Amino acid sequence: MAVRGGLVGETLHGRLVTAAVEMTTQAGWANVTMARLAESVGVSRQTVYNEIGTKKALAEAMILAELERFLGIVTSAFDDHPDDLSTALESAILAVLEHAQDNQLLHAVVSATHGADTELLPLLTTHSTPLLELAKVAVTERVAAYQPPLAPAELDGAIDMVVRVVLSHVMQPSGTPARTAASLGFVARRVLG
Repeated sequence: MAVRGGLVGETLHGRLVTAAVEMTTQAGWANVTMARLAESVGVSRQTVYNEIGTKKALAEAMILAELERFLGIVTSAFDDHPDDLSTALESAILAVLEHAQDNQLLHAVVSATHGADTELLPLLTTHSTPLLELAKVAVTERVAAYQPPLAPAELDGAIDMVVRVVLSHVMQPSGTPARTAASLGFVARRVLG
């Protein structure tokens, strides 16, 4: 049963983030205000501030929620190939690139070229350390289960390389998801042994 701004059982925080994503993809980040967000979800503006905090915190929450979706895709790819690290990696890369190709929030962030809309871009580029760290932890946990023949420092470096290169292709694709996943899968297999 749907209710204004979300589904029954969804948290207020989740409803606010979802509404902010919808506003951003439809009208641009510059048009997202706490007042509009409050109206969209059916709460007071003060409630939005109490739940989210600043607009910067809202931007971070949107990016982290999107990261969770991407990491869910990675998890599914690894779950589908529990005995084959190579296939799991390439499947995860392909799934991430395909999801990115059709991701409206990502397109809104990357295509913003002026004004306040560019506030979101650094969260995926120059200020992406939290995003990278969360992704690296999730991927490391999945890859470590396959017991690759690498020392912990080597594994950390390999995962860092894979995550950064995939993120680079998410932000600026250089080919089809299938072709890119095949190329990156080849490199990942070599690096991870």
